[in-house]
Amino acid sequence: MGIKTFLFGEGEGYNYRALCMPTVPYCGKAQHPAKFYPLDEPLPLFISLLMGLQHAFSMVGGLITPPYVVFRFSVDFLDVELQQYAIVAALITSGICTLINVTRFKIPFTKKLFGRQLYVGSGLLSVMGTSFTFLPIFEISIRQMKADGIEGTTAYGKMLGTSMVCAVLEIFFSVVPGKIIKAIFPPVVCAVTVTLIGIALTGTGMKYWGGGVVCAEMIWKTHDQVADSVGFGEEYPVSAIPGPTCQNGSVYLTYGSAEFIGLGFSVLIFLVFIELFGSTFMKNCNVILALLFGYMIAGVSNYDGLPYVDSSKITAAPAINFLWTQWFGIGFYAPAVIPMIIAYIVTTVETIGDVTATHEVSELSVKSKEYTRRIQGSLMSDAVCSILASLFTSMPNTTFSQNNGVIALTKCASRRAGYATGFWLILMGILSKIAGVITSIPDAVLGGMTIFLFANVLVSGINLFASLNLKSRRIRFISAMSLAVGAGVTVWPYAFLDMRASSYTAAFWECADCSETMKGVRNGVSILLSTGYCIGSLIAILLNGILPEDPEEPNIKGSVHWSMIGDETNAFDKSIVGGGTAASAATAGLSSTPEGEAGAEGEEGEE
Repeated sequence: MGIKTFLFGEGEGYNYRALCMPTVPYCGKAQHPAKFYPLDEPLPLFISLLMGLQHAFSMVGGLITPPYVVFRFSVDFLDVELQQYAIVAALITSGICTLINVTRFKIPFTKKLFGRQLYVGSGLLSVMGTSFTFLPIFEISIRQMKADGIEGTTAYGKMLGTSMVCAVLEIFFSVVPGKIIKAIFPPVVCAVTVTLIGIALTGTGMKYWGGGVVCAEMIWKTHDQVADSVGFGEEYPVSAIPGPTCQNGSVYLTYGSAEFIGLGFSVLIFLVFIELFGSTFMKNCNVILALLFGYMIAGVSNYDGLPYVDSSKITAAPAINFLWTQWFGIGFYAPAVIPMIIAYIVTTVETIGDVTATHEVSELSVKSKEYTRRIQGSLMSDAVCSILASLFTSMPNTTFSQNNGVIALTKCASRRAGYATGFWLILMGILSKIAGVITSIPDAVLGGMTIFLFANVLVSGINLFASLNLKSRRIRFISAMSLAVGAGVTVWPYAFLDMRASSYTAAFWECADCSETMKGVRNGVSILLSTGYCIGSLIAILLNGILPEDPEEPNIKGSVHWSMIGDETNAFDKSIVGGGTAASAATAGLSSTPEGEAGAEGEEGEE
């Protein structure tokens, strides 16, 4: 292999002239189709790095948000250096865990012990990142410990130790035989899970687009009935922190301000422009290009002279940073155990759905033994990486679903892009200036990108539903019931969830005066019921287990066609089957197809 081939590839799939030719819409000429790069495609270095960078950019917003929110609003609001370190640790940890998951390692001696080979990692272009599932547990638990007089950093260390202990549960799930896993999580459950994950993520993207997650959740403070009660000091019954004002760079505006919406909209407009006029190469890189375009618009814009891009984050970031430059100790917090266990059950269901969606967008079969092995490897990877994350002073790491949208858009499922993603994440963490640049991208710009990416996860879930037999009453009932509750609480979780900065006040189970253990149980139940893809998936699993299969419909064969209706002789002579009457034969003929078509459908369904 020559250097040129190593760097840029060769063959029709890497015809850069064709790949870089712009599209001329509506011209009637065939455009050069975007090439699909399968799992084992030996991508050249240039395309690997480019595709990996797109994955890194697509996940960085979701990856850094949990540690940033925990450290800023729960651990120490004023310690910017600590917040920067939390982002660095999350980036490096996610990069290392992504490399583990993409590579897939064999676990020694498992073939003798379990009768089958077990793995760590999926071997797919399936990336790892800091999980949002654990965010409310960390926030609530640290807040509780600080109320008991425990320092914020010490409380965080206790949560790291608790997470390590509870991660053992996912190791157990990973060694359960594949047949049992398939029975518990059949295609209808996976379709429900992926769809609900897509709905939840799309909602999160909308929060970013309007200015930020925290300020979006506090927008109720702008209501006329409470606005005068919000402020600083004891004279105000409602604290102004956290508030509905979003910070993007040096600009402070209320969530949903037209300026923020405009920044995010610039990303979406450029995505449409690329889809219309972009070359195949540009379409494969549309995520990065659109994000950079939005970043450029934010960089050259200002609000009353104030910039949307905070360059101080770049200046304040050290040139180089790494893990363990801050240390929090490893402790244990018993009240968080039950919520943590429930959270790991949630991530188990989520990971199975994510891997299923990755298989779908990677054009791989979900009815193969390899699919079962990859599910097992992914669950083991979640457990191992969550334990490693605690040792690396970061929050639990699990499979990220956002990147399935990138695979669908770029048509690249090559494992080499996954290696490149891990490389970029580690590099961004070590070279803190890069992390500073990433963190300087306004949330509104990130929102314009992520809402589109996350919607592609939703489309993957819809596509999984398309592969089901939706004519089956059983499948339709399971789908409708689980989506009713799952989508309902995703759209409005506060029937069961405390609003931000208002612990134990949800009317479903008020628990301000409960014991610490009972608070832990209550928090776990609250998280379970208010997380759409969690409760929806559990309902689907339960209904799949208790509902009987649909009764077989009578297989009435005949050759009655619309042309025969009204021709009693033909209907009687040609359509009576097994002693049936002419009336029943004619009635059956209304929904029948020619014998050749029926046979073809039967063969296809069997296959």
